[in-house]
Amino acid sequence: MYSARTGEHLDMIYWIEGDYLADSLTEISKFYRDWRTDTIKTVDLRTIDIMAASHALMDIDEPYLLLSGYRTPETNAMLRSKSSAVARNSLHMKAQAGDVRLASRSVNQIASAAESCRAGGVGRYSGSNFVHMDCGTLRHWGA
Repeated sequence: MYSARTGEHLDMIYWIEGDYLADSLTEISKFYRDWRTDTIKTVDLRTIDIMAASHALMDIDEPYLLLSGYRTPETNAMLRSKSSAVARNSLHMKAQAGDVRLASRSVNQIASAAESCRAGGVGRYSGSNFVHMDCGTLRHWGA
């Protein structure tokens, strides 16, 4: 995974034979941080699992480009003031959501893979070329 904002790259194994690797999870949370404030919150493992499963279903080597991971309430409020597409109670503020894109796959292809996991929310943002994935209730939106 690459960070669109910090230019960082993250490529690691985070679980082996059903066991999560603590050091890897710490690195994932750091990577997933609110880059505007440098605030780190532990990422919900369900979100990482959904993203990993969706990626595996697409059978690609290209890493996701992470556009938005964890957001502080202040960052979320600032983004909400600029766009009605930002939810007031966004799961980004709980480190339970991520916005990603792939150069080699369309928004519909990424979203279809995520929806097939039947494990959370999937939002299609075709105009901005990204897919939102979260570990909240099963739902989908966008075109």
